[in-house]
Amino acid sequence: MKIAVDAMGGDKAPAEIIKGAVLAVQKYPCEVILVGDEKKIRGTFDEKNLPITIRHADEVIEMGEHPADAVRCKKNSSIVVATKMVKDSECDAVLSAGSTGAAVAAAQLILRRIHGIGRPAIATPIPTPRGTTLLLDSGANVDSRPEHLIQSGIMGSLYAEHVLKIKNPSVALLNIGEEETKGNEQAKEAYQLLKNLTTINFAGNAEGRDIPRGVFDVVICDGFVGNVVLKFGEGLALTIMKLLTEELTANGGAELLGKSLLDSTFKNLYKRLDVSENGGAPLLGVDGYCVISHGSSDARAICSAIGVACDYVNSKILEHIRATL
Repeated sequence: MKIAVDAMGGDKAPAEIIKGAVLAVQKYPCEVILVGDEKKIRGTFDEKNLPITIRHADEVIEMGEHPADAVRCKKNSSIVVATKMVKDSECDAVLSAGSTGAAVAAAQLILRRIHGIGRPAIATPIPTPRGTTLLLDSGANVDSRPEHLIQSGIMGSLYAEHVLKIKNPSVALLNIGEEETKGNEQAKEAYQLLKNLTTINFAGNAEGRDIPRGVFDVVICDGFVGNVVLKFGEGLALTIMKLLTEELTANGGAELLGKSLLDSTFKNLYKRLDVSENGGAPLLGVDGYCVISHGSSDARAICSAIGVACDYVNSKILEHIRATL
């Protein structure tokens, strides 16, 4: 399996992207093609002993650029070249930690959407006490019509079943209340469509607090709301960890519990909350395998994201989506 990795995308590119690729090929049965400025990439690892090659691309799409315009104008940018490698069947999947907008635009313009899909969706796995809740869309599109939410529900259910291995996953619509009559017109219309859909296990409305509790396996919403929820959750988790550490230190909790026990507990808790453990989120709905990573991804996160890409490809989820639609 070959994964095209945008070596120039991300806050810590290219160093951490390269380190992550090196870790990944030692952990997963795959090859990695690093796409980007060859001079900046070469010399940072021993190519002869690793299944890693370099594809030169001398342009980079920056975070502040208009995604679609940049993709059209910068034909030799790292994300465009990497995505074309999937389109041309040179690679099985593409991974980027750069501009999410650019990655989504490149996927839509180059790979195109699966027939029957109006809008693709980023499916982000969120750790919960019960396992994982898949949230989508978490940022591919800020506006969605009810039919787009239905498509997200179908794709999310299939991903949860075939990749996360959840049997008959429950799907819920994110809303301001559990009742069928709650929400704006978009939510109420989507609810009625979902209720009559026989291809998924629709479980009703989900409230915001249900996501971290793991009440449902899949939660769907538009990309504007999903992205706000995701970033709020990330910030809240880090804040709770910081406040808990400060309180235990200030009140002598560290001495009372024992430093080794405390360190072990915090290490395990941080691991469960750490975005690096999941690494990447699939972009569902485009006709090719695309994984998007957090902009602040370090080597561990990139390694994990490459693992996500491998599982994504092996699941043959695109075939399941096409057949269901």
